[in-house]
Amino acid sequence: MIQAIGLTSNPRKELPLAVDDVSFEARPGCVTALLGAPGAGKTTTLRLMLELQRGRGITYFRGRPLHRIAHPSREVGVLLSEVPGHPARTIRGQLGMVCAAVGVPIRRVDEVIEAVGLVSLRDERLGTLSRGMDRRLGLACALLPDPHTLVLDDPAGGLSVTEGRWLHGILRAHAAHGGTVLFSTDDPKEAARTADRVITLEGGRLVADQEAADFARTRLRPRVAVRSPHAARLGALLAKEARAAQRSVEVVREDGNRLSVYGSTCADIGETAFRHGILVHRLADETGDMGPHATFPAEGLASATVVTSALLASASATSAPTDDAPTDDAPATDEPATAVAASGAHTPDEPGPATGSRTRPAASPGARALPQLPPPIAVRQAPSPLRPLRYELRRATGVGTGYLTAITVLVTSALLSVLLARIGHTPQPRLLAAWPRECPLPPAALGAGLLGALAFGEEFRHPALATDRGTVPRRLGLLAAKLLVASVTALALAVLTVGCDLEMLYLVYGRELVGVPADWLSLSASWIGLTVGCAWAGVLAAGIFRSTTAGLAAVLAVPVVVVPLVQKTLAGPSVRKAAGFSERLRELLLMQWPFGGARYIAAGARLVAQPVGGALMLSLTALLCAYLLTTLRRRVR
Repeated sequence: MIQAIGLTSNPRKELPLAVDDVSFEARPGCVTALLGAPGAGKTTTLRLMLELQRGRGITYFRGRPLHRIAHPSREVGVLLSEVPGHPARTIRGQLGMVCAAVGVPIRRVDEVIEAVGLVSLRDERLGTLSRGMDRRLGLACALLPDPHTLVLDDPAGGLSVTEGRWLHGILRAHAAHGGTVLFSTDDPKEAARTADRVITLEGGRLVADQEAADFARTRLRPRVAVRSPHAARLGALLAKEARAAQRSVEVVREDGNRLSVYGSTCADIGETAFRHGILVHRLADETGDMGPHATFPAEGLASATVVTSALLASASATSAPTDDAPTDDAPATDEPATAVAASGAHTPDEPGPATGSRTRPAASPGARALPQLPPPIAVRQAPSPLRPLRYELRRATGVGTGYLTAITVLVTSALLSVLLARIGHTPQPRLLAAWPRECPLPPAALGAGLLGALAFGEEFRHPALATDRGTVPRRLGLLAAKLLVASVTALALAVLTVGCDLEMLYLVYGRELVGVPADWLSLSASWIGLTVGCAWAGVLAAGIFRSTTAGLAAVLAVPVVVVPLVQKTLAGPSVRKAAGFSERLRELLLMQWPFGGARYIAAGARLVAQPVGGALMLSLTALLCAYLLTTLRRRVR
């Protein structure tokens, strides 16, 4: 059950509240529609419920607010606007990421894909999906963790009639299994036809909370839909007869040859058409919209039970030609048009028959069977520290951006090393790293920083981890997973870069430039530390500033801004030097380091003491502290 109590948005300057003291309930086993015109506050209400927007009030999901639920994505399935996935990621890859994030077995992906009808499109990219397929994918993401509650914002918006029926069937099937369904819509006919209960908003306020049958009877105006090649003449006659009989009848001319008549019946309109010899192609009772001047769209509304009298059939068969010119929708012919059969059949381009009150499909013998939902999850995975790591690996390997960046770095580094060797005056360590003196960072370090910035930057640009909680959550487990994957990627990139540079130098210039330097150990440590440090700086900066560009800018700021400051500080006057650091460290620990450990510690200390190493350590420390501060601040809020 959903219980929304006193939802109120924050005040806006010189504007009324978007949502003002809205309270309602959505019961399990029922489909509840949140109805309102565009701007009525439907989306704001859902965002307040999901704690995505600040305001007053509280919402309980099965007796608990969302921030008190340990795993909210397992309890509440959410679909807001478009599916926020990377356009180059496949459907299967997108669902696999969500599986890893919420702790669902990977086999669940195939079950959900089959349930929503995306089996043949599982390898399609998200950027190529149509509106209908995108809605199916969004519903698949919501159903993936087998939630009890579904909250959807205009799920059928932009869909065809057939796709809308299928989606509403899925919602009805979920409710039939005991789940709670709440969806928003601006179409009153859709709400009356699909939901069990309709909650109406106007101007951010709750104006009605009714059963669907009561809503259709009290808030929707019944009307008669008429289609005739002589619609203008028929409308004028109906209005004239209504004035003569002093009856309240309103005739609204729709597009083409259609009329909407309020306050009359099929029989009265059919008699008028018969008396004046007017050909009628369609005559049907409908549960209309909220009036001819309502702001709700009327396109795509399903008709109610079609009623055609024998009088109308006789009029259609014997009507004489008139002076009215036929419209494009119904060209004039010598043969009479065929009236709609009294059995209620409908044309393929029109919605099928529907009753005025909402009934469960299972209650009617002739109703269609509900769509099959994916099977329930019998056993859920226990919380595991490897879950963020699995998610990050699927995120990093599911898009070709990382592979393309690595290939670009290797090719650029190899060509640059050959060019530097040809020019000369470049030391061998810098030659192997393809690092000109004029460049602040080598290509490998820039590539590692870019890959690290993408680790968080793509999350905020195309969030897929926690669409129900807004932006990417600042969890330390996720940060650790991203830092670990970034470290391994940077290490592999550093080793491959040196290997490719050595191979290219050997092929072009022979063995002259491929000798192993005497201080290879310290050079290797410096090289690995530089690439891994740049990758970490990119991850932390992108996580703080929520942008890939900001992450890469933080990487470039280390040699451009921080290093000169550190050099200026170290170049100042000093009366003390750290000579004999390794010997004093050995004396402090009162032990002999095995395998020459003191040498490695001393080498590490020298690396940190270097301007670049010190600047990188300083930048990483500042970024890590800023990330932890923003994380704690968000948790306190």
